[in-house]
Parts: sequence; C-alpha cells; structure tokens
Amino acid sequence: MFFLRQVYESFLFAYQALRSNVMRTTLSLLGVSVGIFAIVAVFTAVDSLNNKIRKEIDSFAGSGVLYVGKWPWLMQNNYPWWKYLNRPEMKYNEFKYLKDHLEHAEAVAIMEGGSATVSRGSNSIDANMTGASYDYNQISTITIQDGRYFLPIESDNGLFVCIVGSKIAETLVDGRSAVGEIIKVNGIKFKVIGVIEKKGEDMLNFGGTPDEKVFIPYTTYAAVFQKDKPAPDFAVKAFKDDIGQAELEGEITGMMRSLRSIKPKQEDNFSVNRLDGLQAFFDGIFTALNIAGALIAGFSLLVGGFGIANIMFVSVKERTNIIGIQKSLGAKNYFILYQFLFEAVFLSLIGGIVGIGLVVLITLIPQDALPLTLTAGNIIKGLFISSFIGVLSGIIPAWVAAKMDPVLAIRSK
Repeated sequence: MFFLRQVYESFLFAYQALRSNVMRTTLSLLGVSVGIFAIVAVFTAVDSLNNKIRKEIDSFAGSGVLYVGKWPWLMQNNYPWWKYLNRPEMKYNEFKYLKDHLEHAEAVAIMEGGSATVSRGSNSIDANMTGASYDYNQISTITIQDGRYFLPIESDNGLFVCIVGSKIAETLVDGRSAVGEIIKVNGIKFKVIGVIEKKGEDMLNFGGTPDEKVFIPYTTYAAVFQKDKPAPDFAVKAFKDDIGQAELEGEITGMMRSLRSIKPKQEDNFSVNRLDGLQAFFDGIFTALNIAGALIAGFSLLVGGFGIANIMFVSVKERTNIIGIQKSLGAKNYFILYQFLFEAVFLSLIGGIVGIGLVVLITLIPQDALPLTLTAGNIIKGLFISSFIGVLSGIIPAWVAAKMDPVLAIRSK
C-alpha cells in the first residue's frame, strides 16, 4: 500500500509540475522524446532490415540447406588458392548418388546458372538463367503465378521447357499470358510452362530479382549451355529435426569422400557450405549499427536528462517549504527521496512514450522498400531507457530534498 500511495502521490506531483509551467516542462521533455525516438527508431530499422535480409536469404538459398561445391564460401587463412582451383568439379552422377542414398536429406537438387538473352520476335531482355533439377523448388521458393512447375519427366529427360519471371513475360508477350508461348534463350527455342509471381522493386535481391529469371531443367542446361566446363553445385535440404544440419553434413562428407576414394589422411577436395557465415557477417553489421545509433541518440538523451534534472531542481526549490512541513510532521528521508525520484521517472516516461509514439506513426507510413515493424521488445527497451534516464536525472535533486533541514526548509518562505 505504501508503494502504491507513493506512486500515486508522485504522479500527482508530476502532473502538477506539468500544469504549473507547460512550456518549460515541454521543452525539457523534448530532449528525452527525441532521444528515445532516435534509439527506438534505430532499433526498429535495424531489426526490420535484419528480418528482411534473413527472409531474402531463406528465399534465395533456402532454410536448413547445405551447398556442396568445388569452392568454399569462406576461404581459410593462408590456404593456397590453387588447391581450390585444382579440385574436381561436381558431377551429375555424384548428385544422383547423393539423391538416391542420403538418409538425412529432405531434398537434393543440382543447379548451375549464368546470364542469358531471352527473346521473342523483336522483343528481348537480359535475364539470369538457372538450370535446376526437379527438387529445386523444395530448396528455394519459386511461387508460380501462371502455369505450373516442371514435371519430373521434363526434368529427367532434358525437355526444352522453361519458367520465366514476370518482367520477362511482360516484355516478351505484351500483356498476354506467356504460358504456351515459344521463346528463345540464347537463340535456343523453349516453351514457357510457367510464370513466377511478380515481386517488384526491392532494396534487397540476393541472386537477382525473380522477375528477371528464367529456369530450365538442369539436364537441358547441361546438354545445351554447359559445353566442356560444367561447374554445378548441389543443394541439400535437411529435415527440421536435424538441428544445425550436423547429421546431414556428416553423411554428405562421408559419401563424397567414399565416391571420390579419398584416403583417411587426405583432406577433402570439395566444400560443404552453409549460411552461418553469411548470417554471422550480417549479425556483425547489425550490432555495429545498433551501437552507433545508440551512441548518437545518447547525446539527445543526455540533453533530455539535464532538462529533467533542471525541472526537478526547480521543483525542489518551489516546494522547499512543503518539504519542511512534511519532515516536521514525521516524514522520513526516504519518503521525500522517493517522492521526487518517482516524479522524475514519471516525467521521463512521458517523454519516452511520446518518442515511442512518433516511431509508431512512422511504422504506419505505407512503403514497400523496407516495411518497419515496432516490436514489443523495442518498446520495452525504450521505456526502460527513459526510466533509467529519469532515475539518473532525479537522484541528485531528490537527495538534496531528502537531506534538507526541516527548520530551514519551513523558514524558506
């Protein structure tokens, strides 16, 4: 009951302080509002960017997917690069063996890609071409808007069919459905069987925008475009209960070493890559952005803290006589201390709530480049920081008030 009474009285004092001089209080709280706004806005922007990048990575590379290839994504320090160069390329028969024998894999796909010119009549457009096996749609998201995905027979037998992005379809067929049309990919005729759902402009497009992609069966790609220099990669998706893909990675490594007759003491001549390194790279960037943003916003909070302290010193001076009366009637030092300290926290919280409210208004602005989402965690951080600023700003004025001599305080008027 004592604590609730203390909170209630502090709230009343804070409200009276606001009413007594609205302009002074508003200007003092402005620093806290700006500082909390800046910090919460930075946290919100970084979290939103982080989530978007991770979604893009998962959409492009797949979640829980290991990539088996000739080259590692992260080079070892002081490792001779020519050793990587001399490694053999991945082979189609190795892909078939892994696909047929891996027990810890949900899906296995082979893919390779490059640039291409896609044309129909006098219309043409540059595109990113990917040759992929049938299971590729289980590795990476390919949302078909019109038509269908490859059939197993089309993928296995190397038929001349393709799936195109929405921008390619719009460029080549002038608003009509592209499904069933014959187009040329680097001069070779293909039948369009599907159109990928339009994504539109985006600030992040790992691996290129799907609107400008064309997918063909890997066997067709290998027969027509690969020529004498095949350089495919295998994508292997783990089951969800394989935490960290540890079981799958071990099984892949064992099978590949057996297929290539690698002796126990010899090092691998292939690489099993994962997204952990890429995600760790972005984690470092986001951490640095959060720290930099917090430091910059800290200067605004520092100014706001001095403003709150100024209000509290003025409040102590204005209520010196009242403090003396309270102490003469038996009020303890901690009662006076809590009274002014709670008042400072309430004032700072008001500034923090205003700052968070401004961030909420920004998140309501419609835009596609980077949708902002204010999380409950960031709201709690903002309220905690503003409360902490209130404690720092109010502790000295509250201590001064608590240590006053009651006789001198009563005689102040």
